[in-house]
Amino acid sequence: MELLLLLVGSWAVTALARRVDWPAPLVLTAVGIGVSFIPGVPEFGLDPDLVLLVVLAPLLYSAALDSSYLDIKANIRPIGLLAVGLVLATTAVVGLVAYWVVPGLGLAPALVLGAVVAPPDAVAAVAIGRRLGLPRRAMTLLTGASLGNDATALTAFKVAVAAAVGGSAISWGDGLVTFLVAAVGGVAVGLVVAVVVHAVRLRVGDGALESALGLLVPFGAYLLAEEVHSSGVLAVVVAGLYLGHNAPAAGFSTRLQETAVWKSLDVLLESLVFALIGLQVRTAVADADPGWDLLGASAVVLLAAILVRFAWMFPAAYVPRWLFRRIREREPAPGWRQVTVLGWAGMRGVVSLAAAAAIPLEMPGHDVVLLLTFVVTVGTLLLQGMTLPALIRRLGVRDAGEQERALAEAQVQNNAARAAVSRLEEIVGSSAVPEHLAARLRALAEHRGNAAWERLGRQEEESPAAAFRRLRREMLSAERAEFVAARDRREIDDETLRRVQRELDLEEAALSRE
Repeated sequence: MELLLLLVGSWAVTALARRVDWPAPLVLTAVGIGVSFIPGVPEFGLDPDLVLLVVLAPLLYSAALDSSYLDIKANIRPIGLLAVGLVLATTAVVGLVAYWVVPGLGLAPALVLGAVVAPPDAVAAVAIGRRLGLPRRAMTLLTGASLGNDATALTAFKVAVAAAVGGSAISWGDGLVTFLVAAVGGVAVGLVVAVVVHAVRLRVGDGALESALGLLVPFGAYLLAEEVHSSGVLAVVVAGLYLGHNAPAAGFSTRLQETAVWKSLDVLLESLVFALIGLQVRTAVADADPGWDLLGASAVVLLAAILVRFAWMFPAAYVPRWLFRRIREREPAPGWRQVTVLGWAGMRGVVSLAAAAAIPLEMPGHDVVLLLTFVVTVGTLLLQGMTLPALIRRLGVRDAGEQERALAEAQVQNNAARAAVSRLEEIVGSSAVPEHLAARLRALAEHRGNAAWERLGRQEEESPAAAFRRLRREMLSAERAEFVAARDRREIDDETLRRVQRELDLEEAALSRE
């Protein structure tokens, strides 16, 4: 019952935040913090394995499905610097700072803290970036890094915990071997799962069954990878990228259903995650019982976690370009404004939460590390998350390539319309097709081709395509009302109404896309 209330409450806060156009993750975190200090509110304990499997795996899979394999491939170098280099640098720097400023905290537990808070969670940053129109490459770097940095951080976390609990240092060689085995194994498992699932889907021919199989992919890929001691996170990401890239080969009903299902699941899981982050604060504070010295040290650790990202971002963006001519030729020059925005978009989230819950109780400094984790997670979410929109507006970082992409889309849409008409003429020439039917199909193809061009410029008056959509929606609404009235008069049954309504809904969805 408590979990149900938490889900319903998280959904309600998200709905309210969207209604007033506020960043839902930040509102959920703030509300969760406030609710956690209300007397009588139960403590929500976290099983880290459950969080990683039930929450993180589907969220990463959904993000991978929506990501562009080609864009990530084209930006693999900067994404690798963020997903691997920045995570390891953050682990080391935050760990050393915590070791220096937190009284009584050993080096190994401090490095555990560094690994826990190293991976940023791009959910909030991507939501803000999409709403404000961040450049496409910036969005690719954010999402691409978020898909890979979790595996790096969790591997570093396992090595650091082993050193902290075992009492003996693990060599860099052992740590590197652990990381390589986890990475290679995770990629291999993800590819195998994706190839098998894709092959099965092409032969099923049933949209509902194909969508149901897709729901099993993140959990299956994660569990299989963990079973062979590799990275379940990477397996999920690779499977999602492969299936998303090959989605055009699936049926249209599969794509429609899968998109709707994953968008709904994303909302629910993201709401739950950020509410839980806020609700954990009271427990973390009570367990650590911090004094002023620890609170001051927490502020220093938070500052270090924020600054190390900036200290990494600018050299990583410019030094390779200065050193290698090939990079200058292949990649566009990043502006300092865009680098600044990416540096400020380092909010922590669900991975840090799950990793903190997985810290063994017998580790020295357990409660202190837990408190510092929540300070960094909540601090970055609220401080950076609340100021990121203002920073984007202030620096004027906008997607300058939107017009070019719209032009390319219009050109391809025009070519597609010509190909459709050409194919129609071939069929008309080889078989008896009524001329009125052929004329209607030609007009439909021409309308789709013209609509893309009309979207390019601002129209002072309503364009023909816009008028077509408006009038067709009115016609669809009238058809739908007539069928509902016929159902209510018992002239048709509900099954007939649902079948016709789906046809009308699909056409209206196509109009909305145009």
